[in-house]
Amino acid sequence: MERWQNRVAVVTGASSGIGATVAADLVKAGLVVIALARRESKLRENKNALPADVQSRYHPVRCDVTNEEEVKKVFSWVEKLFGGTDILVNNAGVFHYGTNLVDSSNSDAICKTLDTNVKALAFCVREAFNSMKNRKFDGHVILVNSVAGHTTERIPGTNMYMPSKHAVTALAQTYRHEFAQAGTKVKITSISPGAVRTEILPEELLKIPGFPILEAEDISNAILYTIATPPNVQIFELTIEPVGASMPNVQQKN
Repeated sequence: MERWQNRVAVVTGASSGIGATVAADLVKAGLVVIALARRESKLRENKNALPADVQSRYHPVRCDVTNEEEVKKVFSWVEKLFGGTDILVNNAGVFHYGTNLVDSSNSDAICKTLDTNVKALAFCVREAFNSMKNRKFDGHVILVNSVAGHTTERIPGTNMYMPSKHAVTALAQTYRHEFAQAGTKVKITSISPGAVRTEILPEELLKIPGFPILEAEDISNAILYTIATPPNVQIFELTIEPVGASMPNVQQKN
């Protein structure tokens, strides 16, 4: 991680779960972190929980990443105050569990899932990549995807989550080619975890005896590993599952 010392990482969805853990680990690894989330008070709690000697490198910023203008404003602010974005960890995501897509009352869940998991990702990647490209800096874009974005087997109760993660898988391939065609060496990595113990994990899964679950630290370790690879190495797709993982047998809500 030596070449990333004092470089700037933007982490979305940083108030809890994977995002909070990654933001803290990057700060401890010597980076400057811009932690984005809607819950600014939670971000400040996370900052206060860090060792005193690294807190100055953690910058909590309230941002609704589904709002394009807010995203543009934040990345412009990062450009002016910190010189630009060197790493983007696009972690923000939602999971509305238990309603069928054909349910007529499902419109809100559909829109919120696509807004956060797909549109917000596109907004943030665009701003981060252009910051890297304009400065001729070989940065790194991390997309927190899911194993749900790689299977065609129906997972009951996932609503729009599974299709949205398939979109992330397609976006990763698109970015891979666009970054290269733009004449850059900006890296793109899609991290696809299995079930992770976070706020968005449905309670039904947590109640299944012996159901294997990953921890946020597992994903953070993987993200730091991909970032630490040599400049000539790109880990494009990394799938992470807990030992013994299989399709859970859960009752879908109606």
